[in-house]
Amino acid sequence: MPHKTSAWPLALIYVVLVVYASLYPFEGWRDQGIAPWAFLASPLPKYWTGFDVAANVAGYVPLGFLLALSAMRRGGGTQVRAVLLATGAAFGLSLGMEMLQSYLPVRVASNVDLALNVAGAWLGASIAWVLERLGAIDHWSRFRDRWFVQDARGALVLLALWPAALLFPASVPFGLGQVFERLEAALAEWLEDTPFLEWLPVRDIELQPLVPGVELLCVMLGALIPCLLAYCVVRTAGRRLLVMLLALAMGVLATALSAALSWGPVHAWAWLSAPVQAGLVASLVLALVALPLPRRGCAAVLLLALAVHLSLLNQAPASAYFTQTLQTWEQGRFIRFNGLAQWLGWLWPYAALAYVLLRLSRREPQN
Repeated sequence: MPHKTSAWPLALIYVVLVVYASLYPFEGWRDQGIAPWAFLASPLPKYWTGFDVAANVAGYVPLGFLLALSAMRRGGGTQVRAVLLATGAAFGLSLGMEMLQSYLPVRVASNVDLALNVAGAWLGASIAWVLERLGAIDHWSRFRDRWFVQDARGALVLLALWPAALLFPASVPFGLGQVFERLEAALAEWLEDTPFLEWLPVRDIELQPLVPGVELLCVMLGALIPCLLAYCVVRTAGRRLLVMLLALAMGVLATALSAALSWGPVHAWAWLSAPVQAGLVASLVLALVALPLPRRGCAAVLLLALAVHLSLLNQAPASAYFTQTLQTWEQGRFIRFNGLAQWLGWLWPYAALAYVLLRLSRREPQN
């Protein structure tokens, strides 16, 4: 029987990342009058750097690993076949990206990039094959069966994506999902010079920044949400405690990394103000209190926490400090990464909301 693995949805998400990174900024498309596959016969580039080589190889290693792991876990073939399928799929993706890059003025299709991408995918798939041969994958499967309920795949994918969603700067630490202000601005721009512009709701008063008490509440809920999500799929209270501590540690480290990337390593902990510290302590206390709750009870509390968290965040404007941080990402060195990370930060809580609603609508499995 095929094993339901988190590797497959993670592989699909990583494909989206590769497409985004390969084709950004998605504008200026033009036909140069040459075949899109002409780059395959081009001479080798005269100038290249070790960073370029490492980036092209490393960028496809996770994809090859996830694709091969997914093929092994889902059954239907040997381990060698899984490696070949993963490498072949990565070759097709990389070839398609390089061909499309020939239509973009700021990108250059390269046969060397194609070869390095395929080498990276093969390396990642080989790592999955070695781990399978050593029994590490089976060990993880047994570990997952002991620690998590059978239908934990969706929650595990969301938990794996949560630290990545925190990498894009948020107006409030752990404050994912603040989209209404930008959504209003985008709708107003799209509907400009049309009669539908008057249909948009107009706010009579200017939005006020969050006061420290509300900021504390947002931080508390933002840090508590992944803990409650983990509680929905972890079997025992003792194991919940370990997963909760790991989730909070990963969240704090991801937020510190985001600050370091934005303002430099010396400012990695500048976000840890008094309200944020109090919010983190409060989230830890509430997470401890929630340890003995049944899984459906955790899902119900999670639903309430998500609703309150998103409501509070979206009733506040983005600060000038936050706007400056966004400019650092959107116009600086993170220009190819910011869009996907931003969308992940925007959509993660809504995906978690959909997941918990779906979970509450189903009968809880007895396992």
